[in-house]
Amino acid sequence: MSYISKVNIDCPREKPFPFDISAIKYAKDLDFSNPVTFIIGDNGTGKSTLLETLAVRLQLPNMDGSSYGKRGFEAARTLVEFLSIEWTIDRPRGFFLRAEDFGNLLNGIQNEDNRQSTFFEDIKEVVPEGVLKSMRDNSNYQIHAMRKNYGQDLQGFSHGEAYFKIMNDKINQRGIYLLDEPEAALSPSKQLSLLYFIKEHLKNNMSQFIVATHSPMLMAYPGAAIYQISDDTMNKVDFEETEHYSITRSFLNNPDAYLRHLE
Repeated sequence: MSYISKVNIDCPREKPFPFDISAIKYAKDLDFSNPVTFIIGDNGTGKSTLLETLAVRLQLPNMDGSSYGKRGFEAARTLVEFLSIEWTIDRPRGFFLRAEDFGNLLNGIQNEDNRQSTFFEDIKEVVPEGVLKSMRDNSNYQIHAMRKNYGQDLQGFSHGEAYFKIMNDKINQRGIYLLDEPEAALSPSKQLSLLYFIKEHLKNNMSQFIVATHSPMLMAYPGAAIYQISDDTMNKVDFEETEHYSITRSFLNNPDAYLRHLE
């Protein structure tokens, strides 16, 4: 069972951006009744824009807890008024996790931590120890919250380990979860772990996952729905019909046929 059963975008025009994106032009009566749906297609076809528009419409919490008025969601804010949803269950909980936000979070925390460390090192000789400790504890909410949630700096983990720590923290109850290119932070073995994570979560929770991806490993999730976007259409396809599967299989079966052209 899913929270969203159908999605439709009905725009009055086809130009300029973002109205001319394939995913926006062809998002007509999309069937999202499957608990796991993958949105796939080449770069520039609008996978991420579609997910961002859904996230804005649902007002799902995102990685840094900010509103969708921030920079980077201009296209989604423009399109959201043209997006309609048919609900199975209205107003679900959930989370929107973009690989881009994940990387920005780690880098931002590290940069802020470095800045604060330099600042406190500079003033430690002139500020009483008790006051210095209080200043450290209250200096940055984001860093403090991260350490409270995860017990240590996420920079101490690999990207894949840090990603899964956030996943375990945010995807821990029934809800709708939008994942944008999660494979960007994950090795092949961690991608398999993500498939297992989703499967185990759905055993115990009535949830829905909508995932934009380039990864054929993720698309192979048993029973998942797959929407493939091209320049002139957006259709539901089987896993073995995807371009990602056919190209990857062809390459692995005969890599020399591709690589000899590089010599």
